[in-house]
Amino acid sequence: MPVAPFHEMIHGTKRGITDGILHSEVQRLTRLVPAAAGLEADAAADAIAELLTCFPVYRSYLPGGAEYLAEAVRDAQVRRPDLADTITALHPLLNPFLDGTGDGTGDGTGELTELARRFQQTSGMVMAKGVEDTAFYRYSRLVSLNEVGADPGIFSVDPLELHRRLLRRETDSPLAMTTLSTHDTKRSEDTRARISVLSEVAEEWTALLARLEELAPVNDPTFAPLLWQSLIGAWPLSRERAHAYAEKASREADLSTHWTAPDEDFERGMHAAVDAAFDDGAVSGIISGFVERIQAAGWSNSIGLKLLQLTMPGVPDVYQGTEFWDTSLVDPDNRREVDYDARRQVLTDLAFGALPQIGADAHAKLLVVSRALKLRRDRPELFTGYTAVAASGDAADHVFGFDRGGAVTLITRLPHGLAQRGGWGDTTLQIPAGSYTCVLTGTAVTGGTVRAADLFSTFPAALLVQEDAA
Repeated sequence: MPVAPFHEMIHGTKRGITDGILHSEVQRLTRLVPAAAGLEADAAADAIAELLTCFPVYRSYLPGGAEYLAEAVRDAQVRRPDLADTITALHPLLNPFLDGTGDGTGDGTGELTELARRFQQTSGMVMAKGVEDTAFYRYSRLVSLNEVGADPGIFSVDPLELHRRLLRRETDSPLAMTTLSTHDTKRSEDTRARISVLSEVAEEWTALLARLEELAPVNDPTFAPLLWQSLIGAWPLSRERAHAYAEKASREADLSTHWTAPDEDFERGMHAAVDAAFDDGAVSGIISGFVERIQAAGWSNSIGLKLLQLTMPGVPDVYQGTEFWDTSLVDPDNRREVDYDARRQVLTDLAFGALPQIGADAHAKLLVVSRALKLRRDRPELFTGYTAVAASGDAADHVFGFDRGGAVTLITRLPHGLAQRGGWGDTTLQIPAGSYTCVLTGTAVTGGTVRAADLFSTFPAALLVQEDAA
């Protein structure tokens, strides 16, 4: 079944929200349009719904973010030329700060009206319900991309583009929060890290999905890939958690079943497919075997992304529980109790010099979290800039690195492909001159041309501290 481009899908799901569960909010906004505007009520309601649908972000904070409203106006006029005049008339009512130049930015001399204020509040609700709670459960190409703040229509960015974005972040918003998991994530960071490995084994995944659907059909070609990817990302998990997720996710997708009108036949078959993952030896064997094959690459992704998040420009946040592997799914699954005693014990062991291996116990992840945060706390002067670290050689595409001004972060990317090609080979990195210590392993490193195989001999990531930094 062809899948609509994501931007087209969310236009449909957001418009469905404005015409459905939030229609009363649209009508409320319409009643706030001043009579002096001379707009016909039905046309005004239709135009307001279209503007909410076309709004590209959650909300503006007028006069800040006025450009997003201007963008929505342009898009809505293109999609609905029959409403162009009404949309044009609504623009200054929704942004009283407009200066009349037509650039949509305003001069800050207006007064925020109730209509403008409520429009800003409603646009966030439309985005949340139409994208997070609907489209994210329908667009199943690679569900690790379906995350709050992300655009699943963008499959990936190359290292050069990521460097550009991080440098821009250092320049424009160095105090903005960075995180990988929150109370509202659809899948936790380590679940996504494992699912992302599927992008490296696309043909194997396609064949595996077909086999799963043959043995345990979900009977929804749009939802089935999302369900199986999510279960593989969180495996092993309890039967209860799997069923709870399947029910919530399928009803949020709002295709084969619905919150307001559950399709009992579909849900019975879907739950039978989930049970097969636990009871049918062939199905459970396929899932367990596949997870075993991609697990190490998933752990590598987790370690690398965590180190990147904790050391990149911005203020890092660690969601409770993610100090260890956290393969949770959408709430309430990601709000289970956290074993803090276990984490305290591992922190004690690390303080006495323990060097854990990467494995199921997740002690290696806590090593990365604790050492990176301690370094940022104790040596903030090492995190005041941003310079890309260059790599060359056979596997240069598998490394990403940057120097924050004395703290050098190096991580592995596309780890499954790296393993398939036989490792790092002659790959080298150009580390700024100086004497360094890896805070993860304690290894001494001399700046200059350094072999990737040496840097990543213990972990798929390294955090180097320049000991002779000013």
